[in-house]
Amino acid sequence: MPNKQSVPLVTISNESHPHDPYEALRYRNFRTLLGCTFVAAFAQQMISVAIGWELFERTNSALVLGGIGLAQIIPIIVLFLPSGYIVDLYSRKMIFLISLALLGAASLGLATLSALHGPLWLIYACLALMGGAQSFSSPASSVLVSQLVSEQTFENATAWRTSSGQLASVLGPASGGFLIALFSRATFVYVLSAAAFIIISLLALTLRVRSQVQPSKSTQKRSLKTVVEGLQFLGRTQVMLAAMTLDLFAVLLGGATTLLPIFAKDILQVGSIGLGWLQAAGSLGAVSMALFLAHRPPFQRAGRTLLLAITGFGLATIVFGLSHWFWLSFLMLFVLGGLDNISMLIRGTLTLVRTPDEMRGRVSAATSLFIGTSNQLGGFESGLAAQLLGPIPAVALGGVGTIVVVAAVALIWPELRRMRTIRETSENAQAAS
Repeated sequence: MPNKQSVPLVTISNESHPHDPYEALRYRNFRTLLGCTFVAAFAQQMISVAIGWELFERTNSALVLGGIGLAQIIPIIVLFLPSGYIVDLYSRKMIFLISLALLGAASLGLATLSALHGPLWLIYACLALMGGAQSFSSPASSVLVSQLVSEQTFENATAWRTSSGQLASVLGPASGGFLIALFSRATFVYVLSAAAFIIISLLALTLRVRSQVQPSKSTQKRSLKTVVEGLQFLGRTQVMLAAMTLDLFAVLLGGATTLLPIFAKDILQVGSIGLGWLQAAGSLGAVSMALFLAHRPPFQRAGRTLLLAITGFGLATIVFGLSHWFWLSFLMLFVLGGLDNISMLIRGTLTLVRTPDEMRGRVSAATSLFIGTSNQLGGFESGLAAQLLGPIPAVALGGVGTIVVVAAVALIWPELRRMRTIRETSENAQAAS
């Protein structure tokens, strides 16, 4: 595969630029970044399995397990505004590299505490450090793409990024579980993850990136206002706000995956093996869709496609909630994962294309926080609804709610309905900034 070392500064029109499904992968630096983010996600997935297994083995407490997510999400909530500003102000490459090194240090801490049977509060401290590192690594790696590939390649690059992330979410937990079974404890998982983080942090040093646009001196002096400019930009950019609202409420209301243990045990009656298949179905669907999207030309009716994808997400959620047949339920989860990937691709590409470079870190940090916390809140909402209504009505009504949100968004933001390609002309980009 030929390497593209430099990024052309002139955007080529789609008419004179035939679609190449592997275009983003022809940039050596993008392949390096993709490898780093895949290994990082893979290691984090292994750690999530290992830490849950180890702490439950030690304490047999559901409350302790709940503290795992809390320890990681609190730093992300606290740091999302300053992290986005720092990503815009300083070298994104170095921020990404330092974040990976901190993830490696936290993994080494977990390995030491696991070997010595260390106190619970120190384990939570390591998890909090990981959450803090993620609050910087996520926006930094997302916007680094814009400094590695040309603008017409953003959509293709986002498709490959989402594909690798979903693949890591399939392989990581399985590998973590296998290693725990092989070595009878989680310590080796932490050691292996630490080694992976250290290696990819060194690999990130080799990235050659195009210079980023710095915020103006006058903007840097207005520190508080500058930090929240990412949120203000989202509020002004109607198409991006509509896309994020759709994604947020789809996750919040369509939280069928949270209740999978109940469906596997009591409704579908397929046991732990069936539960494993159900949990893998969404990621398999997402990987398949991401690979399909990478091999197709850019969307020509992106707004309508997004609305239809979220509508389909709601319908598939309803069918899953009402299904008592395992393979139909598996198919619906597969469809959910695929449709969710369409939403991720469009939202991710919009963030790169429609945001001025000097604000991409702040906007990316804001969108990452909202979508990430909606996963946590969606799980809580689904559990509460299932407790009050039962699992079947809870999931089915969540799907209905998702469709209602699609209709509302289509009415409130007609700009989304009319949006054709995700990319826009340079004149529109200047107007938006």
